[in-house]
Parts: sequence; C-alpha cells; structure tokens
Amino acid sequence: MNDYRDPDSDWWALRQLARRHAGYFTTRLVWRTRCEARIRTGLDDGSVIRVGVGLLRMTEWPPGPLDEYAMWSAWFDGAAAVSHHSAAELHGLGRLRPRFVHMSAGDGRLPSAPGLVVLRRALEGRDVESAGTFLVTTPVRTVLDLAEAGIGQDALTEVVADALAIRRCAGAEIRHAAAILPPQTAARLRRALARA
Repeated sequence: MNDYRDPDSDWWALRQLARRHAGYFTTRLVWRTRCEARIRTGLDDGSVIRVGVGLLRMTEWPPGPLDEYAMWSAWFDGAAAVSHHSAAELHGLGRLRPRFVHMSAGDGRLPSAPGLVVLRRALEGRDVESAGTFLVTTPVRTVLDLAEAGIGQDALTEVVADALAIRRCAGAEIRHAAAILPPQTAARLRRALARA
C-alpha cells in the first residue's frame, strides 16, 4: 500500500483552509494536513506568525477590523458563529457595546482567552449567515438570543427597533420565531415590538 502524500498538495490544502478565516489556522490543522515542516520554515522566515496558543496566521493576509471573529472561527474549524451582543454590534442593532467576543459553538475544545465568551449550543443553518471569513447569527436569531440572555427591556426594545428600522428583519419574523421561546421571554419580545 502506497502511503505517499504530496507535500505541495498538503500545503495548498492548508492555505485554502486558512483562506476561509482571513489566513488564520490552528496547529490541529497543521497536523491534519501534515505541514509541520513547512510551518516551521514559515515561522523562521516570517511568512507565518503565532497569534495565540494553538493559533497561527499566514502573514500575507492584511490585518482587518474583524480579524478577531475570523480567528475564533478558525479555532472552531468554522463550526461556530458570532452571536449575542457581538452579533448585534455587527448587525448594527442597539448600542450594547460588548466588552467580549460572543461565539456560539456546538463542540470543540474551548480556548483559554479572557475576552471570549463561548455558548455551547448547536445552531441550524437557518440561524446563521456568512460574514465572509466567519459566520454570524442572523438578525432574527440575534434578537431571540438577546431576549433569552435577559438584557434589559429598554436595550431589547432598542435592538428590536433598530432591526425593524434598518430592515434587517420584520416584526412578523420576530413574532413567529418567538413562538418557540419560553412564555416570559416571548412576552418581553412582544413588549419590545409594541414599543418599536
């Protein structure tokens, strides 16, 4: 049985996977693609940099304002989404000014990062949308998440009013989606819709 692997093909695969997340990738991915030697060379010549424990980045990608979201998405191999307060900020909903990056992930090893809040839950495809180098919860899912998280009623009303005003979602969508929530949370959303 031939166990030959083409190092150039492995390197190409690693680069394609890193491209999905603005050049970020994990050491787990390096091991899976068998590119350890190439990464050691890249660390020596500066074409790859360490950005955290278990996280690296190809330096050819320019820095961007949303890099932190792409980096954490890479940590979870793309199986996580920016959610809650952080998603509201990205969608332009309310003035929550999150101090942490909020991500929702079904599984995967949790990183040790003081500025990161990870909520363990599986999201369905209809609950997320692409933001280029990471996923973000849809505006409707974000509104539901914030209502469930228990933000103040005034803040929730502002989030809902913004979602309606900039047409990120319709009141009927929120009402319909709220039907699956606990009664107290659904009532909070109905109050927010009535005031919006």
